[in-house]
Amino acid sequence: MRRAIKLIKEALSEENFVRFVEDIEVIVSKVLSLLLVIVILVAVGDLGILLIDELFVTDYGKFNATLYKIFGLFLNILIALEILENITAYLRKHVFQVELVVVTSLIAVARKIIILDLGKVTGIDIIGLGIAILALSISYWIIRVSNKPKR
Repeated sequence: MRRAIKLIKEALSEENFVRFVEDIEVIVSKVLSLLLVIVILVAVGDLGILLIDELFVTDYGKFNATLYKIFGLFLNILIALEILENITAYLRKHVFQVELVVVTSLIAVARKIIILDLGKVTGIDIIGLGIAILALSISYWIIRVSNKPKR
């Protein structure tokens, strides 16, 4: 009985417990990476089908109407690739790279602005997106300056 209690205490020691949690984090990160790769491949296939359909099936002159939708899909794939890069960087270094997260956020907000339908948004929405871009840009600049090697 004492031996069992000793084994349980060792298993629940701070060092072993932290190692166990880190192992779980790695497993979850790998599963997320695999699932995200599947999502990216499906999105690329969907984009390819849409592009072929719009280029070869749609009547001449109507391609511009779906151009924003195509740009949105391209940027969705880029955002997914950035998220995958965040996950793989975490798997390599076991640290979240804030610069990558901010860049991914900038791409996401830029995507929103690019595909924005100005007829359906209010001025406050545009102001909010502008403030988000400004805040993310300042954050990115601060990170870049602080990561710059000192001479």
